[in-house]
Amino acid sequence: MVATERLRLPLWTAADVAAILGGEHHPHWHRDYPRPDDRDVATLWHDGDPWGPRHIVRGSTALGSIGFFGPPEPADDGVPEAEVGYGLVREAWGWGFATEALRALLAETDRLGVRVRASVQPENAASLKVLAKCGFTGLRGSDEDGNLVMARPLPSPETGA
Repeated sequence: MVATERLRLPLWTAADVAAILGGEHHPHWHRDYPRPDDRDVATLWHDGDPWGPRHIVRGSTALGSIGFFGPPEPADDGVPEAEVGYGLVREAWGWGFATEALRALLAETDRLGVRVRASVQPENAASLKVLAKCGFTGLRGSDEDGNLVMARPLPSPETGA
C-alpha cells in the first residue's frame, strides 16, 4: 500500500472496476467520483497489475485516481519509463492532494529506477504546476492530441536529487 501523511493510494480491485464501468457509486466514493477519465482508465485495468490505477483516498473518501498506463518499458535511451496520469474531483482541487499522491508514487518509481513521464493539456495550469513541483523538467514536445509531454529525470545516485 502506498500512503502519505494524509492519503492512501490503494490499487483498484476487480469490484471497483466493475462498479466504475457499471456506473455504480460506492458510499466511500466522493459524489463526483468516478470521473469520466476514471471510466476510460477502467477499460485498461488488469487484475494484479501494480502499475495500474489507484484511488486517491483521504480519510475514508476516494477523491480521485492516480496510476500508470501500463508497466515501464525501455525508452530510446534504454532507461525504463512509465507514463502517469491522475485526476481529482473538483472539490479536492487546490489542497495539494495531486502533488502529494504523485510524490508518493515517484518515491516508488525512483526506488525501482523507473523514469516517469506525463502528458498534459497546455492550458491545464494546475496540472503543469503539480508536475513542476514534482520535478518534471524535461519537455519532450507534444503528442498527437496536442498535449505537452513532460518527463521527470531520475534522481542522481550521488546526490539523491
